[in-house]
Amino acid sequence: METVFLVFLGASLMLILGYIKTRYFGFYGQTPSDYADAAGEPFDVRAHLNGPIICEGVIYGPTGRVTSRFVGDFHAKWDGNKGVMTEQFTYDSGDEVLREWKLTVGNDGRIRATASDVVGEGEGVQSGPTVQLKYKYKLPDDQGGHVLDTTDWMYLAPNGTIVNRSQFRKYGIKVAELVATMRRKEAA
Repeated sequence: METVFLVFLGASLMLILGYIKTRYFGFYGQTPSDYADAAGEPFDVRAHLNGPIICEGVIYGPTGRVTSRFVGDFHAKWDGNKGVMTEQFTYDSGDEVLREWKLTVGNDGRIRATASDVVGEGEGVQSGPTVQLKYKYKLPDDQGGHVLDTTDWMYLAPNGTIVNRSQFRKYGIKVAELVATMRRKEAA
């Protein structure tokens, strides 16, 4: 009986430590306020996500291995605090995906975002050289149609490049991660 108790105690302790690590020290441990006073130019989506943009990235599966690579051709246009960003992704499989984001930025830096594969409305905030956006992403039906809790963090590099890191979770368990860069498309 004592052995069962010790195994249960050890397993419980490991779960608690895993939760603490994830919640306070991992990807989900960061908050917009962590970056409010960070050095560098503040991230303003109206300025930094504007015009033609090139994107390159990879998607990691639940085991941490790259499951897909992609390039994206984006175009964003703003009218005051309202913007539309179209994204055309081409994956290493040859598949192409089109998405159109409708974005609204409040005077307080908060962001509202919608897209056809987003359930409800995404919410975000600009803080220092970062943007955090949270939303529920619905996978295409041919990929199971699951709805994933998504958190995007975009970090503005000193040269204007944006580094994006996103995690996708189902029932709190990470099922995928995306890392991508976005930069202004040079005039031809």
